[in-house]
Amino acid sequence: MKKSGLLLAAAALVLMGTGLTGCQTQTYEYALVTDVGDIDDQSFNQTSWEATKDFAEKNGKTVNYYRPTEDSTAARLAAMEQAVNKGAKVIVCPGFLFEDAVYEAQTTYPDVKFVLIDGQPHTADYQTYETKSNTVSIIFKEEIAGFLAGYAAVKDGNTKLGFCGGMAVPAVQRYGSGFVQGAEAASKEMGINTTLKYYYAGAFAATDGATATMKSWYTEGTETVFACGGKVFQSVVAGCEQGSTKATWIGVDTDQAYVSEKVLTSAMKGLSAAVTSALEVYSQDKWTEIGGHDYNLGLDSVLGTVTKKDYVGIPTADASWRFKTFTKAEYEAVLTKVKSGEITISGDVKAAPVTEKVTVTWVSPFAQ
Repeated sequence: MKKSGLLLAAAALVLMGTGLTGCQTQTYEYALVTDVGDIDDQSFNQTSWEATKDFAEKNGKTVNYYRPTEDSTAARLAAMEQAVNKGAKVIVCPGFLFEDAVYEAQTTYPDVKFVLIDGQPHTADYQTYETKSNTVSIIFKEEIAGFLAGYAAVKDGNTKLGFCGGMAVPAVQRYGSGFVQGAEAASKEMGINTTLKYYYAGAFAATDGATATMKSWYTEGTETVFACGGKVFQSVVAGCEQGSTKATWIGVDTDQAYVSEKVLTSAMKGLSAAVTSALEVYSQDKWTEIGGHDYNLGLDSVLGTVTKKDYVGIPTADASWRFKTFTKAEYEAVLTKVKSGEITISGDVKAAPVTEKVTVTWVSPFAQ
């Protein structure tokens, strides 16, 4: 296959993972390329890898993962090249960092199928977007997950909230907007007033500034903070430890209840379900039904021929249900209202939500 100059320059920037065991000549039909980090990151990489590996093994297919040696488009492209050279017919790419890499790879490897999770293929300058027929693009309605987390937090008695986002990228903004809207809806229902502080750390990592801000928030009485953006939750955890014994925080993307007993809930998107759904369509030789399409998955969503699923929400497993007064029946009731359209949730990333019962302190502007 023809290789681009960028691929050739990056040929060494990849580490191969350990999928199914085998000799050096072993090929792997199913592949995953990690973004930043490894498959034990307890987030995007791990969740997507476990879904890919489980599906492949259950269907008797070979599978492997490939880890770029650095955080760059060149390294991600090199990892995709390595996967293709090892026989990959379908490659799962978890995270928006893959957007420009998949844009190029889908042309370089027209016979390979790409599952891009949480992103849409585009050029590095964001001027051109294109999802070719060998690629499926999947993003999520984070505003719904954020709404449900904010709604549940207030219904459970929290009236002093915080939102700590990593960076003001669209996914994080949708989470934050939904969180504010959910707090507003619950406050109206209960006839109470709520306060909410809104802040961006400026990085998807713990920073000194974010940690200091979170410590001051919790010391001043903030009850729970939505930690939205990779390892920025570590700054929130540090602050939470400074708060009262009742202080909590809210996880993001996956169920983070395992991290700490202080996790109240998590605003989740169905990474595992999305990967599994896409691979199921591929395995059924029905790729033409999803290839070339951009999906925005929420509640009762359909990916190709796969039946309706809820791809966003909060965890309902007993071990993850940390609410004291908010019940699962109440959760199901609000889900029903959202699905029916009785409750509408805006995913606008340009304008901050307008509130009446929630007083928002914009420590950082809604959009930066």
